[in-house]
Amino acid sequence: MGGVRITLRTGDITTEHVDAIVNAANSSLLGGGGVDGAIHRRGGPEILAECQALRASRYGRGLPTGRAVATTAGRLPARWVIHTVGPVWSAEEDRSALLRDCYTNSLAVAADLGATTVAFPLISSGIYRWPREDAVRQAVAGIRAAPPSTVDEVRLVLFDEETRDVAERVLTG
Repeated sequence: MGGVRITLRTGDITTEHVDAIVNAANSSLLGGGGVDGAIHRRGGPEILAECQALRASRYGRGLPTGRAVATTAGRLPARWVIHTVGPVWSAEEDRSALLRDCYTNSLAVAADLGATTVAFPLISSGIYRWPREDAVRQAVAGIRAAPPSTVDEVRLVLFDEETRDVAERVLTG
């Protein structure tokens, strides 16, 4: 992705002042727990209304894993929310390509919107149990695999300092 800069942050993704915040959504697009619930709560009913419209039109069966779609950001300090569905980690089946697709496809949607700054959570590393170190590796690989675009900064917004330390090791190692 040419000159894209990957920066690490620790904290609450819903407070990031960026063009687009990526939501680690569930396939229903109708809100949930973790990052998804926080984005819907903080962003307000406008996000849910657009997600419901997407379900009623293009995604009647839900958003497929690895795909991405944008809505308004509602009351968040961003212009858009890009929703993507991460895979559940499995020791028996390699789903890494789907996890990388979440990042690459989200960046393609961001580019279509004209976004220059995008904030991602560490997709699938919470309730979907993806091991943190590998989740960071897959995130970086997915970001770097995206074609050149309008996006020049990608922020990985990490939940805690321990996860940030892991991410720093992966990025510098």
